[in-house]
Amino acid sequence: MQTTFTPEQLQDSGTARANQILRTCVHCGFCTATCPTYQILGDELDSPRGRIYLIKDMLENERKPDAKTVKHIDRCLSCLACMTTCPSGVHYMHLVDHARAYIEKNYDRPWSDRALRWILAQVLPYPMRFRLALLGAKIGRPFARFMPDPRLRAMLEMAPRTIPPVSRNDDPQTFAVADKKMRVALMTGCAQKALNTDINDATIRLLTRFGAEVVVAKGAGCCGALTHHMGKEKESHAAAAANIRAWVREMDQGGLDAIVINTSGCGTTVKDYGHMFRDDPLAADAARVAAIAMDVSEVLMKLDLPAGAAKGTKVAYHAACSLQHGQKIKTYPKDLLKKAGFTVLEPADSHLCCGSAGTYNLMQPEISKQLKARKVKTLEALVPDIIAAGNIGCMMQIGSGTGVPIVHTVELLDWATGGPQPPALSAPGKTVPAVPILR
Repeated sequence: MQTTFTPEQLQDSGTARANQILRTCVHCGFCTATCPTYQILGDELDSPRGRIYLIKDMLENERKPDAKTVKHIDRCLSCLACMTTCPSGVHYMHLVDHARAYIEKNYDRPWSDRALRWILAQVLPYPMRFRLALLGAKIGRPFARFMPDPRLRAMLEMAPRTIPPVSRNDDPQTFAVADKKMRVALMTGCAQKALNTDINDATIRLLTRFGAEVVVAKGAGCCGALTHHMGKEKESHAAAAANIRAWVREMDQGGLDAIVINTSGCGTTVKDYGHMFRDDPLAADAARVAAIAMDVSEVLMKLDLPAGAAKGTKVAYHAACSLQHGQKIKTYPKDLLKKAGFTVLEPADSHLCCGSAGTYNLMQPEISKQLKARKVKTLEALVPDIIAAGNIGCMMQIGSGTGVPIVHTVELLDWATGGPQPPALSAPGKTVPAVPILR
């Protein structure tokens, strides 16, 4: 694609990066075949190719964003399926992230949009605030149908019926092991600590069982992804900077072989810290952190878990977009589950998004519901005993639309190697075949 940015415009590193990306696009349209919003809406402007044209025009002309441009960019899930499909290597993620930051700085949203986005940015990244909000949503759930704004209805409907107690495993500490094979820092996250404490608990048990000393670093918290994808650079960079400082301190004091992330949406962002902080004094430290950031499945492959005998339990594996498209990790979780003895099944639309996408299901509820319905249908068609995923957002989204129990991949691996049965499998009305414990 030909671009006409001026030398002065290209002095900005974000614009220069956008220029590089735009020039790699050849208009082929392969991306439209795997774009969820284009599949549903059928509008060229709701495809990556259409959005690229809108972004190019907006940035080249330094144009104040208009409502039409903002609408179509807001509708993007950032599922990154287009990056997997693109034969030219267009790095759409960096382009759309830069466009969102530009819109945030230059577009005057309606007050209701500003209020909603402000609330989400001030609540979701903070576990205790989020817990209080969930309690309020639980009380307000019966009144959801009376809410005039579908986004408010979605917020109430998505709130879980039960809120787990705080897990003390999420406090800063070190989980030592006798025969240490590696030392890792676990990113405990933000929203996940309020929604599902079983995931971090299972991760710690699993890692320590097979020789990894696990550190929960003091000062680490939200990765910044939630606000980053809203274009709120100040907030996202502040959260990311706190993590960088906390993990670099651990790297310098005790050494780290990996920073383990069990929420794939966070993993995609942490692995991109080097790009996010390219113009910041923390650039070198950010690159160090990004270089050792790993999805939990990557670390478990290094620890060489034993083969198991969890026969007869059918697991439908949902591949989170941030894992398969963002991090290009497609086989590790399935390989680990199969090695543990589970029968792994995949839905026909495994490459398409479930509609969660961070805050997307709250800000674009109608599109999100259509994507959820399609995903649930293809998962249930497999007649599984359990659904497994590697991202809390996907788990909440899919779980709200099916009666099949859904758990994190690490919970199943922990269970199969001597840990407790995941609590989600013993919920009322759930019947799951017994899993032989590995020894």
